[in-house]
Amino acid sequence: MTHNRFIDRRACLQGIGAALALPLLDTMGWAEASEAKSFKPPVRLGFMYMPHGVIMDQFWPADAESFLKSPPPALESLRPVLDQCLMMKGIAGVANGPFKGAPHALELSTWLTAALPDPDRRDEINISISADQVAANALGAFTTLPSLELATMPQTWKENQAGLNEAYYSHCSFRSPTQAVPAEINPRTVLNRLFKKKGQNGQASAGASPLDRSMLDLVLSGARDLRRTLPANDQRKLDEYLDSVRSVERRIAAIEQRQKEAALEKAGVRSSRRNDTDSPPIEIKIPEGDKRSEYMQVMCDLNVLAFQTDTTRVSTYIGSTPNGVSYPELGFSDKHHSTTHHNNQPEKVSKVAAITAFNIEQFAYMVKKMHSLKEGDGTLLDNCIMMWGSGLEDGDRHTRANLPFIVAGKGGGSINTGRFLPDTKGNQGDLLTTLLAAAGVTLDRPLGIATKQIPGILT
Repeated sequence: MTHNRFIDRRACLQGIGAALALPLLDTMGWAEASEAKSFKPPVRLGFMYMPHGVIMDQFWPADAESFLKSPPPALESLRPVLDQCLMMKGIAGVANGPFKGAPHALELSTWLTAALPDPDRRDEINISISADQVAANALGAFTTLPSLELATMPQTWKENQAGLNEAYYSHCSFRSPTQAVPAEINPRTVLNRLFKKKGQNGQASAGASPLDRSMLDLVLSGARDLRRTLPANDQRKLDEYLDSVRSVERRIAAIEQRQKEAALEKAGVRSSRRNDTDSPPIEIKIPEGDKRSEYMQVMCDLNVLAFQTDTTRVSTYIGSTPNGVSYPELGFSDKHHSTTHHNNQPEKVSKVAAITAFNIEQFAYMVKKMHSLKEGDGTLLDNCIMMWGSGLEDGDRHTRANLPFIVAGKGGGSINTGRFLPDTKGNQGDLLTTLLAAAGVTLDRPLGIATKQIPGILT
């Protein structure tokens, strides 16, 4: 690497060799080295979803003053970073209109579109482009991947509610009104996609390690040379980044090893012992009785890596889909959906509250990690807008008048965090439009039912 940070043309013609995307360093700038000092990190926009609503009196803060000092039980995992969060009570969802009997087909499909499906073409996908894909169209030209779509479960749920296409039950991203965007559930495939590991046929290799030892040795050798030219802050950031790459790779390798051993044990072949130094295994496909949190956290890690390296600036993560989901690690096997129909029975209410707290805890895991990573004059989280929420207010009654949302991150200084706004006037289209504006995305028409930006969110 030369002093002026430009690669010689002859070096490119000869072949650069092994390459790995780097996080944005303080000494880097866009295009011109002379402008490096004025560099401002880009804003990233992420969405994380949980179905079936919340127990409202355990989710909403009592008032604006107690938000930071005495958060409600559902937000306890976010306590260390609540000053980096913003909550708004009073965001209305899309009215069901002609689809009164289809709450679960609508809760996810309307979440980022803020629009209803076409009632005259129910068996086809025909809704609206989603907010994440609007952002991808605007920001994707600057990154390797326009957007990253992740999910915990396969998007294959089938149910006939109001004659609607099955894709509405398990998709929140729509590239166009008629094209749903599939989400990836395999961490290995996500990592291959992020780092572009190809097999002999030119396709992404599903089984090979995208960060094998020989590749890492080459990258680390170059990183040592680069490190000597960087100031102390960038040296620390480079070390953090390479450590995180190794950590994710080790965790996914541990998953694969555990699956291999399970297959050998099932076949009656005694497998070798796992290395004691491996990170705790996280299942790619979670069997009954395994820990969903480990799987969700490795997906959150991949989301963080994608943002940190500026591989993408837009992501969605469907933590779970309507129906068919249970959380055995919480000490009960009841399905999430059936539990939400609690009819105010204390035991069921307690279980719904535990499920909500669990999902927010995974969001908090990702937010706290982003807050721990330095970028520019602040942290990675400072340059992100991460929205957690649900497409229903109350799963027992299927209400949508007051949807639960949490926004984390300052969006590059565009969002005023550390606050609870108890009487927000607006709908989910207004909220999404406001967040897109905070990310620098200009809309040529309202998003879904939006009519305005929400005052008080932006600085």
